[in-house]
Amino acid sequence: MKISARIQSEFNQHSVLLETNGSAKSIQIAPKPTGYGSSVNGGELLLLALATCFCNDIYREAAKMNIIVTGVEVDCTAEFGADGQPGDNFQYAAKVTSDASKAAIDDLIRHTNEVAEIHNTLRKGAKVTLVQ
Repeated sequence: MKISARIQSEFNQHSVLLETNGSAKSIQIAPKPTGYGSSVNGGELLLLALATCFCNDIYREAAKMNIIVTGVEVDCTAEFGADGQPGDNFQYAAKVTSDASKAAIDDLIRHTNEVAEIHNTLRKGAKVTLVQ
């Protein structure tokens, strides 16, 4: 699966294009009040990636287990320090709404935690390379 993200930023314009295997979509993110750059920061988007991955994976894994999920809530937090310093203390909690038993839901959450791709990428540590 090939995934890409592109940002084009100019004064009072901030465009975001995402693509997975040739399927493109855009999301709206306003520019900063100064007109340049994004009004959301990378840390916020990283936590959104974790929350989105877990949410989507809950639905995917629930379907495999024949569990009907009617709602998912994911809260992610982390701490970031000075400029250039990596984030730390990444944590998340999930609430799943389903008619399944509490034990089944707890198993689903634990299993999904083990297979969530973005989470596993961060846990492994990813090589990030600048190409010029």
